[in-house]
Amino acid sequence: MSTSIKENCPFCKIPQERIILKNEYGVAVYDGFPVVEGHTLVVPRIHVRSIYELMKPDQAALWSLVAEVRDILIQRFNPDGFNIGLNDGDAAGQTIDHAHIHIIPRRRGDVKDPRGGVRWVIPEKVKYW
Repeated sequence: MSTSIKENCPFCKIPQERIILKNEYGVAVYDGFPVVEGHTLVVPRIHVRSIYELMKPDQAALWSLVAEVRDILIQRFNPDGFNIGLNDGDAAGQTIDHAHIHIIPRRRGDVKDPRGGVRWVIPEKVKYW
């Protein structure tokens, strides 16, 4: 595994006290601008713009960390569901130049109609039902 870091990247130097879980390839931290309580990010330890720049075993280790975080969030916040995903590239809304995966706990009633979930990134295309 590479140790590539970028000096001005907010995810390359995450303080240890912010880390809630980690493995050899990534760290999990609560989002600094959460959309709901428990909104967590899984961030690769090396600076890559896309998780798909990583080797397949590194990607698998990150997704394993996502599963562990999900289990922790179930215990801490007892959500009814999750949105889990990433913004891969500028056109997809990526605003930080360091790959990261969002784990967003959801509750029944937190929005009027949750159907479609992540499909809401393009609101006029969301409804297929």
